[in-house]
Amino acid sequence: MAAKRSGMPLAIWGIGFGIFAQGTSELMLAGLLPEMAADLDVTIPTAGWLISAFALGMLVGAPTLAVLTLRWPRRSALLVFLAAFVLSHVVSALTDSYGLLLAMRFVGAFAYAGFWAVGGSTAMALVGPDRRGRAMSIVAGGLTVATVVGLPAGTWIGQHLGWRGAFWAVAVLSSVGAAAIIAAVPPLRPENPPSLRNELRGLRPPRLWLSYAMTAVATTALLGTFSYLAAMLIETTGLDSTWVPAVLFGYGFGALIGIAIGGKTADRHPRAVLGIGFTGLLMTSLLLALTAHHVGTTVVLVVALGVLGFGTNPALNSRFMTIAPDAPTLAVSGNVAAFNVGITLGPWIGGLVLAAGHAYPAVPAVGAAVAGLALLLWAWDLTLQARAGRPKRTVGQEPSVAR
Repeated sequence: MAAKRSGMPLAIWGIGFGIFAQGTSELMLAGLLPEMAADLDVTIPTAGWLISAFALGMLVGAPTLAVLTLRWPRRSALLVFLAAFVLSHVVSALTDSYGLLLAMRFVGAFAYAGFWAVGGSTAMALVGPDRRGRAMSIVAGGLTVATVVGLPAGTWIGQHLGWRGAFWAVAVLSSVGAAAIIAAVPPLRPENPPSLRNELRGLRPPRLWLSYAMTAVATTALLGTFSYLAAMLIETTGLDSTWVPAVLFGYGFGALIGIAIGGKTADRHPRAVLGIGFTGLLMTSLLLALTAHHVGTTVVLVVALGVLGFGTNPALNSRFMTIAPDAPTLAVSGNVAAFNVGITLGPWIGGLVLAAGHAYPAVPAVGAAVAGLALLLWAWDLTLQARAGRPKRTVGQEPSVAR
């Protein structure tokens, strides 16, 4: 589909909407767990496994479905994933069985991960190399919008229409996303279908796996702090609970700004985007730990956390086309899996810190240390890139002297 020179193909916006619809389901359970636990007659910690099942489905689904649908037309693959996702939510809304609901959370996430992997590679295939970061900012922006709009809306629906109503709403929203895919995304049937062997060979570059590590570590640093942000605002900062949603909205708004800025600059200055983002994440997390008792400062830092934490996403999502050009689908699926490693590790590490008896400000302090590790990985990547660009000298050859 041709795009205007000044804009993006409609297909990319359609993929972003699909991410928004499915991402709402990923996020909304945090506000529905007490009601779901009571209705299903399980404890809240047991109900919490519904979140873990979704994360596990995302982790496994991205590489698996990327391989299984490698030769499929891109639109067909996206529609199959959306259909499976919608079906899983219809079954979830109708069942009274906790076990079946747990299985459906895994199935829905499994399909969602495939949509992410194929949708990301499709978005980058629809634009030139100089606009891939911008394209991925729109795709990833769907999840950011789900954080800002979908999370509170899903929670509100669950509170007023029951948790099943929230699942029905996501099913309807995802069906609208399917209509958008049908209308906007071209089949993109490759003339020379990609070879699984070639894609697997394309995963060899060490910088690719270093990039996955950066994605996982940076996400761990951000999600560990975010997961306990509401509790810290109430218990440590002393903010009234009625103001917490407004502060979290500020975080989401900052994330939108970060995605927009990162998307515009990632194509021209990807290394700078990552360096500035990781450094900013480190400094913001550290300042948040040190000033958590001050309301005004904390609110400003929460917004900054959203800007800097999400500003690196377009660069992290688009750099694989350069590092692993022979694995356009599997490389993206690996990054989706890496994001979900961070989504799983962040809250777990934060929970360990609190279980050890530390106060809430210790969580962003640990997040700052983890962000420091991301910065070290970034420096290592720069070193590998510099070595790769350095001309090799054969044995016995004298270095040339500028004259």
